[in-house]
Amino acid sequence: MNPHAPQSVQPLAMVASIYKNRNLIFNLIKREVMGRYRGSAMGLLWSFFNPVFMLTIYTFVFSVVFKARWVGGSDSKVEFALVLFTGLLVFNLFSEVINQAPSLILNNTNYVKKIIFPLEILPIVALGAAAFHMSVSLVVWLIFYFLFFSIPDWTALQLPLVLIPLMLMTLGLAWLLASLGVYLRDVGQIIGVVTMTLMFLSPIFYSVDSLPLEYQGIMHLNPLTYIVEETRNVMIWHKSVNWPLWVFWTVLSTLIAWLGFAWFQKTRKGFADVI
Repeated sequence: MNPHAPQSVQPLAMVASIYKNRNLIFNLIKREVMGRYRGSAMGLLWSFFNPVFMLTIYTFVFSVVFKARWVGGSDSKVEFALVLFTGLLVFNLFSEVINQAPSLILNNTNYVKKIIFPLEILPIVALGAAAFHMSVSLVVWLIFYFLFFSIPDWTALQLPLVLIPLMLMTLGLAWLLASLGVYLRDVGQIIGVVTMTLMFLSPIFYSVDSLPLEYQGIMHLNPLTYIVEETRNVMIWHKSVNWPLWVFWTVLSTLIAWLGFAWFQKTRKGFADVI
């Protein structure tokens, strides 16, 4: 494979690359996850205790210090913490991938020199590692919910469907940013500010219903708003997926994923020259 040869930008090429390199992707995700905790005494246990610690802190700060209450919810401090934590599950996966995307190629220059290495899988590996950490946090959420309330409603089984638009959108943006990060080194700094801003412009610490009506429409233009709200609906409020909205956001996210992939494939031929 010639790194300077034109790369296919067809949607099927995106799917084919993931399938063809599935074993390599799995091994790289495993190495990424294990490498994060290599050398620590507790190893992978940190991936479990970190969300436990954060959930405890959120419960204390927002329900005890600020005495916050979720609009439409009960006065339960644990419920408020779980509602808040549910939004963070979504945002943390998104931000973990997006924040490291601009440096994915720069931090793996040895792969750029290897003409047979499929560079397009690096954002997929980052997404897979983030999904692992989200899964561990989800286990923590389920344990707390079971201990204080009961078994989650059957609607919680729809969570994987809700996360499909999030995964596709995040992957598309990661491909775009991974490429831009090679040519524009300031992208990493900009994205850090953008994600921090986006965290407060998404309904994570507050409900959309708590905003004035004139701002609610603007808030719904944020794609994370739909995913955060729908995640809470299926996991906490016992509501089924809003199928028309799900179809809309899934189609849009698929388009974003393909456009990001196409951009990456079109620009990758210059990576070796710039690096």
